Amino acid sequence: MSTATDHQVLTVPDLSEPALTALTTEIAATAREYDRSGAIPEAGLAAAHRGGYLTATVAARYGGPAVDPIGLARILIALGAGDPSVALIAANNLNTHQTQAAHGIWPDDVYTDLVRRSAVAPALVNAIRAEPELGAPARGGLPATVARRTADGWILNGRKTFATGGTALAYHVVWAVTDENPPRVAHLLVPADAPGITWHETWDHLGLRASNTHDVEYADVPVPSANFAEIPFTDGVYRDPAVAAGPTSFGHVALYVGVARAARTAFADFARTRIPTALGRPIAETERIQTVAGEIEAQIVQAETLLFGTLALLAAGEPPVPHRLSLIKAQIARSVVAAVQTAVAALGNAALTRHNDLERHLRDVLCVRVHPPQEDAAVLAAGRAVLRPAP
Repeated sequence: MSTATDHQVLTVPDLSEPALTALTTEIAATAREYDRSGAIPEAGLAAAHRGGYLTATVAARYGGPAVDPIGLARILIALGAGDPSVALIAANNLNTHQTQAAHGIWPDDVYTDLVRRSAVAPALVNAIRAEPELGAPARGGLPATVARRTADGWILNGRKTFATGGTALAYHVVWAVTDENPPRVAHLLVPADAPGITWHETWDHLGLRASNTHDVEYADVPVPSANFAEIPFTDGVYRDPAVAAGPTSFGHVALYVGVARAARTAFADFARTRIPTALGRPIAETERIQTVAGEIEAQIVQAETLLFGTLALLAAGEPPVPHRLSLIKAQIARSVVAAVQTAVAALGNAALTRHNDLERHLRDVLCVRVHPPQEDAAVLAAGRAVLRPAP
């Protein structure tokens, strides 16, 4: 078992409001540029790394600050308000460290290497799961990506899609099925510099354009035997972990609360400076715009209350109910989308020009809907739970 003394001690992130505001401001300064170019948002990731925000969830036993889920949500809101592409890459990375803290599935030497690299530069990790034919794993089915046993480990073959982080990743956590009889399902921990990995630049998306969520192909990629983390079947049936929300699955939705906050700021800035000739004063002084601002605020308050209220209940020991957690995530998604759409609808053409950051915020916030469990699945699960026969 590793201890903190075995690792370089990581930076403790400053979670004060001034520090998080400064983080948002710094990352936002380059967000529009990266949205246009689609390049990996290196400046934003460097800022997040410098403040210790990319390793905030590393456990204390590995020399990390072990930030709790509420602190994690605050970090991802701040990153999302600055640049949600940075926030998405960070959320995936932080979730990996959070999972390791809880379950310890990485071999000690491999995780030690990751933490040491993370101390000096962004060493990013993401779970590489979706596939062109299968789609999202949470919808059911087994991967076409195959791990074949060898004398000293595994050989990995397959193609994945929507692999956020692209060439910025240090490790891939690849969802695959073995060629054994019966087959097993696992996540394989693959170093990004392993031979046989090819990236295909397929990401040309409406939102989160700098997230580099490209396709990646694995052709006879060697993986050490110890880098195999089996996902057990339940009663002989494979159920993907992403089917329902869990206590540690609110990071992705938190970043879009940040997008809604950024849209609120953009709306307010425009309203304070827009002075139509016929009106002769800023539109911010009209009851119409003030009412719209109130509607935007109501949606953000709802999203934040659901997010932090749920995390507080879980921290207090409230038993997690998967269908309710999934429904809460869906409700937060509805609220943040409604907040940004309300701002855009009120300003009309001015909000849809690429010179106005609201246009980018609208594109980005719509991506909240793709994260599992998706709204239709969450609502269906909740409905079935309500209608289940009484005991």
